[in-house]
Amino acid sequence: MEPKDLDLAALLERILRGESGLYLEVVRRYEVMLRGYVASRLYDRAEADDLTQEVFITAWRDLGKFRRESDFGAWLRGIARHRLLTYFRSQQRRAGATERFQAEVCRLLEAEIDAGHRQAEAGRIEKLTLCISRLPEKLRRVVNAGLNGAQPAILAEQLRTTIPAVYQLHYRANQLLRDCLTKENLS
Repeated sequence: MEPKDLDLAALLERILRGESGLYLEVVRRYEVMLRGYVASRLYDRAEADDLTQEVFITAWRDLGKFRRESDFGAWLRGIARHRLLTYFRSQQRRAGATERFQAEVCRLLEAEIDAGHRQAEAGRIEKLTLCISRLPEKLRRVVNAGLNGAQPAILAEQLRTTIPAVYQLHYRANQLLRDCLTKENLS
């Protein structure tokens, strides 16, 4: 008698007696139903195919535990339900681990970016200080007074000049500093 002509009970009995090749007939009979059940819960076809295969492997391994009076399709769906729960739990753990990894990478990158920014800022300040030191004395005093928040009127008095002249000196100092910083960035 051909395997496709056997009823399920006879087929399972022959498989349990050692005719393991007949298990392919069981897979053939239940594959569409089981794949549909799994695929209706998973949106990734490859994952659904893999999980369906795992269910058939588990059913093969536990075939001796199946009670003959029970519904074989329901038994397979029960195994699939258990596999799906395990799959979803592992996906949640994996997603949590991925989120933790991403947060750690962001934290490390942020620290590197901050360090790079601080280093770049220190370099710019160093170049600015160098450029200020190259200014003529009077312009250097104007820049330092401005950095210290001195009032133009007080600075004009200290330099024995007018307030508009202080503004002109400040403008000239800014131009020289811009030129100097541009040259420093090129070298």
